[in-house]
Amino acid sequence: MEATQNLKNKIGLKEKLSYACGDAGNNVIFASMSSFLVFYYTDVVKVSAVTIGSIMLISRVLDGFVDILMGVIIDKTKSKYGKARPWLLRMCIPFAIAAVLMFSVPDVSNYWQYVYIFVTYNIVNIIYTSINLPYGVLTSLMTQDQYERSVLTIFRMIFSVICNIGISMLTLPVVAMFGNDRKAWSLTYALFGAVAVVLFLITFFNTKERVGSATDEVKKEVPVKVGVKALFKNKYWGILTIQGLLNGANLTIMMGMNVYYAQYVLGNAGLVSVLTFAMMLPCLAGMFVLAPIVKKFGKRNVSLAGIVIMVIGYLIVMIAPTNLTLVLIGTAIRGLGFTPVQTLSFAMLADTVEYGEWKAGVRTEGLIYSAQSFGGKAGGGLGSGVIGWILGMGGYIGGAAAQSAGAVGAIKALFIFIPIAFVVVQFVILIPYKLDKEYSQVLEDLEKRKTVNN
Repeated sequence: MEATQNLKNKIGLKEKLSYACGDAGNNVIFASMSSFLVFYYTDVVKVSAVTIGSIMLISRVLDGFVDILMGVIIDKTKSKYGKARPWLLRMCIPFAIAAVLMFSVPDVSNYWQYVYIFVTYNIVNIIYTSINLPYGVLTSLMTQDQYERSVLTIFRMIFSVICNIGISMLTLPVVAMFGNDRKAWSLTYALFGAVAVVLFLITFFNTKERVGSATDEVKKEVPVKVGVKALFKNKYWGILTIQGLLNGANLTIMMGMNVYYAQYVLGNAGLVSVLTFAMMLPCLAGMFVLAPIVKKFGKRNVSLAGIVIMVIGYLIVMIAPTNLTLVLIGTAIRGLGFTPVQTLSFAMLADTVEYGEWKAGVRTEGLIYSAQSFGGKAGGGLGSGVIGWILGMGGYIGGAAAQSAGAVGAIKALFIFIPIAFVVVQFVILIPYKLDKEYSQVLEDLEKRKTVNN
């Protein structure tokens, strides 16, 4: 009966908007990391692109252990606010402070700069895990309705895209307003961090956790060994974890290369916001029509169609990489295709919580999201690493007025060719995903178990 109650318990508009604020809060910091952090390190602090790429990859892999630990902590969390929401309240201020420190590299020797970068970058990632992972888990705790979860995810991604556009358009002008030096970057992220705190608090105070387990496991802690064993019985979680890794790498490369492509291929650094806007505006528009399309065709099929559209966008850019008109058209088409690929992955992951409970008899939202989060972060680290390594191989010199032909070729490869490879593999990975068709039966079986247990 309770499962049926959860299905009928629709989420109001205020709660959906409040939930979406959390993703905006995340992206005030994370979008900056994706779009400007490598540029800040190479062109403002002027450290080696190869070294930065290696630091980021190593850090993201190490951070995977933090993801698993945080997943276990979430599953063991018991408070009057639930198991996910408390972490938004606890970690929002530390997250903002850590972001300021990350964009405040001191003017010391290279060795100590590398140490500082490694430490602060990892601190941000650890805190990001402790707030973003519970935020992701919250989707599966607010409702079990597949469509409602899709709508919640669309709301969060709309806010995410708006935030990405805002960060892209405002960062460099705000830095310039504060003096366009190292201190200006610190002040900019102090401002952005304060905004992030407010957004997280809105989510905390205006959302509610409603969903429990269909078995008595909710009344006792699930041993980590049992939870991990259950995780690897969940084939759909495995598919989405690999897909998340590839998507994380691709997103990091897409966002991180805009500033380089604008400055050194198109010849105008000011075009970085235009490139981001060209991608994000169609992405935003697509989200407003995504829900009925998903309802008709299913999340997996719409995601596959999105990947095909992305490839078409890349091919258009490939025709004339220095033609601004074609670059913007291709980027816009790529953004339209990216909408379902990025947005629906979160809703699909939420559905694997019930599938895992149905398959193994235990419900472990934290572990499911933590392991998949590790995939996404490792993908982000891989993307940052690829940027640094390929720029280094091409002979890129940070802060130079002009780059060599090899460096420009590396920038073009990162903007066009390498992302194509990532999305094609994503297409192949998603083909075996069939949970859209099986989910109703999974919920029906779980409801029967709850009736028996009660």
